[in-house]
Amino acid sequence: MVAIPTHIIDSIVRQAQSELPNEACGLLTGKGGIVQKHYPLTNTDRSPEHFSFDPREQFQVLKEARAEGQRIVANYHSHPSTPARPSVEDVRLAYDPDIIYIILSLADETPSIKAFRIQGGEVSNVEIRKI
Repeated sequence: MVAIPTHIIDSIVRQAQSELPNEACGLLTGKGGIVQKHYPLTNTDRSPEHFSFDPREQFQVLKEARAEGQRIVANYHSHPSTPARPSVEDVRLAYDPDIIYIILSLADETPSIKAFRIQGGEVSNVEIRKI
């Protein structure tokens, strides 16, 4: 389970909508499975089908999180026109078995957000608790 404040989920949705038609991406930091901060990052691929974090931005988030006694709890990205589930590419590129992968789908009128663990190519659902 991962607990995410509603205002952070709302921010992720706004970011994803503003970056259409491309995928949006970012990191969530916190402690003990509770998200405390949201970091929108630049999708350097500028693509509707895949994303890459800006390495400088990613390093800055890691540095700030450590300074605040937090860790990266999750990374997220949007799927502008496909469901909120990991694509084959998402699974292939999921290198960190300890992080939660969050996908926001804008394929339907109402955005859908889901969380997953991806370990050794195996995908399992993670409950999102809105706080």
